[in-house]
Amino acid sequence: MSQHRRRGSAQQVIRKRAVVAAAVVGTVALGTGVAVWASSGGGGDATSQGAADTGGPGTPSPSRSYPLSQAPRTIPAVRSHTPARGPGWQPHKGERVVVGDAGLADEGRLIAGELGLTYAGQKDDVRAGDVRLALGDGGGNQESYSMTVHDGRVDISGPGEAGVFYGTRTLKQAVHGGGTAPEGVVRDQPAKPVRGFTVDIARKPFGETWIEDRIRELGDLKYNELGLHFSDDQAFRIESTTHPEIVSEDHLTKAQVKKIVDLANSRHITVVPEIDSPGHLGAVLAAHPDLQLRNASGVATKGAIDISKPASAKLVDDLLNEYAGLFTGDQWHLGGDEYQALTVKDPQASYPQLAAAARRKYGAGGTVADLTTGWTNDRAATVRAHGRTVRAWNDGFYKDTSVQPDKDLQVAYWTGKEIGARRPEEYLGAGRKVINYNDEFLYYVLGQPQTFVYPTGQRIYEQWNPRVLRGTAAVPARYDGQILGGSFAVWGDFPDAQTEAQVAAGIRMPLRATAQKLWDPGTPALSWADFKGLADRLG
Repeated sequence: MSQHRRRGSAQQVIRKRAVVAAAVVGTVALGTGVAVWASSGGGGDATSQGAADTGGPGTPSPSRSYPLSQAPRTIPAVRSHTPARGPGWQPHKGERVVVGDAGLADEGRLIAGELGLTYAGQKDDVRAGDVRLALGDGGGNQESYSMTVHDGRVDISGPGEAGVFYGTRTLKQAVHGGGTAPEGVVRDQPAKPVRGFTVDIARKPFGETWIEDRIRELGDLKYNELGLHFSDDQAFRIESTTHPEIVSEDHLTKAQVKKIVDLANSRHITVVPEIDSPGHLGAVLAAHPDLQLRNASGVATKGAIDISKPASAKLVDDLLNEYAGLFTGDQWHLGGDEYQALTVKDPQASYPQLAAAARRKYGAGGTVADLTTGWTNDRAATVRAHGRTVRAWNDGFYKDTSVQPDKDLQVAYWTGKEIGARRPEEYLGAGRKVINYNDEFLYYVLGQPQTFVYPTGQRIYEQWNPRVLRGTAAVPARYDGQILGGSFAVWGDFPDAQTEAQVAAGIRMPLRATAQKLWDPGTPALSWADFKGLADRLG
């Protein structure tokens, strides 16, 4: 964001461990205080010493007994596991991945390649060693799934393709982390529907390969959003056919972006574009100086477009309409933050042309804040016409305006430092849905300007959860249902402060900690040291 951005007490979730008789399967719900990680491979070692193992790979032997299995080792941790006795499942060359629905072909091919198996397509027969992917009846959370390991086979099913994909991520991690997918049944689903990572490619031109590597990483961690902030004062980073004059020399082509979007879609990740307005438009305005906002003295206002001019709305709408055809997901970020006309003591006196436009549009009492709110609503209407759900930064919502932000406009809450800052409870109390971008925990700002420091995974893991929207304090639990989730973010304020490789290394554990807390906001079962050790084993 601009130079200004340079861009708890959680409710504990108590889970239960069912009492398991010696030969009876019980359910382990994973959470506070439950030790879930096996010291060995996770699939259950033999307890009968000297017993011959006459079965083939992954096949139970009648002459051998097995301890009760323990939950697979994954990030984020699975939320429940029903243990059972058996050897679990290991991949062996020649074994198959089969699907029950043609729509799962991508998921099937991916996990087959990752585990060295053969993708056999749609099959009805059952073979030893099979991994079978199937869709359920379509009801329930589309991101939920179950994974059953039994009789030397793995069955992963869910009501939606996304859930089945997450089941394959659990299988992959279980095998990579412990060698074996443990016997029993995993039942799993995320606590929050928005689990995002945002990257500022406007100020630091992260390359296509770097972004694609992050998508693969995000997919394995069960994230479902990638935000791309590609327009700011410093640069505009994606090819444009409607306004080629605004595009920076170092940019992504539309073909490259399509590859990124396609890869993200294959991992059930929605790419959320952000063309910030009416501030942060410096790169666009460099090619359109006639639309630059100027104060009463004629001095240009950094990054701000003159929203009193109809040509300003046409320019931005041209871009929104153009990129709606490139970014095919159902989410859009309008920005809306840090419009410099509203950071002065008296906006009406400093920007008389905005004040006059507000009065013309909204009557004698119209203000610059009303005009700015109307601008955001109009841009939301442009994007909404393409079937998108719209969000904007919290400091783009202004207090005590006669014009109210559209009710369906979601709040991307990042800070409480702006002029006239309002606490998250004001947005939640008004019934708005909120996405957590808390700059205290989730902002990785290159160069660490102002008071920013690089966030650590440990701090997120131990102190943050989705209800911690501002600072370190959680909002009341009654608002939990309005908090859709959150997004970790990288901002390129000083783009040369770190290389791409250094950024990837620096965000590695914060991304994993954030994934854990968005999937299950409760106190994790593992200590930070054990969680970090698990991450190292999983790669």
